[in-house]
Amino acid sequence: MAAKKKENLEEQEEKQHLDSDQNGVEKDPLAEAQATIEDEKNKFLRLFAEFENYKKRTSKERIELFKTAAQDVMVSLLPVLDDFERALAEINKEDEQLAGVQLIYNKLSDTLKQQGLTKIEVAPKEIFDAEIHEAITQLPASDEFPKGTIIDVVGAGYKLGNLIIRFPKVVVAQ
Repeated sequence: MAAKKKENLEEQEEKQHLDSDQNGVEKDPLAEAQATIEDEKNKFLRLFAEFENYKKRTSKERIELFKTAAQDVMVSLLPVLDDFERALAEINKEDEQLAGVQLIYNKLSDTLKQQGLTKIEVAPKEIFDAEIHEAITQLPASDEFPKGTIIDVVGAGYKLGNLIIRFPKVVVAQ
């Protein structure tokens, strides 16, 4: 066993001697080990940073998913909300049924607000913004409504958090 160790040592010395003869400079095993350690350390740091970025990204995506998870339900309930608003506008003010319809509308509206739904308020004479409004028709501009202003709001728009889920439908002066 001692003979094998001695042979291995001699082979390593011979190999180092050949390496130093070929390069003209003897390689320092300590420097090689430190370089290897530094490379592995850099790989570890990059992997760690990549994992941290992954955690942040998935956390952000999860939060966004929770915020907009109810979007499909909200979009499907908007026509019901519109129908309630039309019914309230058409019911005779002296009618006894108005109180019941008003109560149901208020409950539905409050429930949707608790879930993050807000109505986009648009008034006539505001400046038309294609990022926020949906122009359904254009009418000629007048003194009262200059070019690029909103003449009338045909349909209400709604936001869920910061996301517009239905654009307000407007008539624009052209």
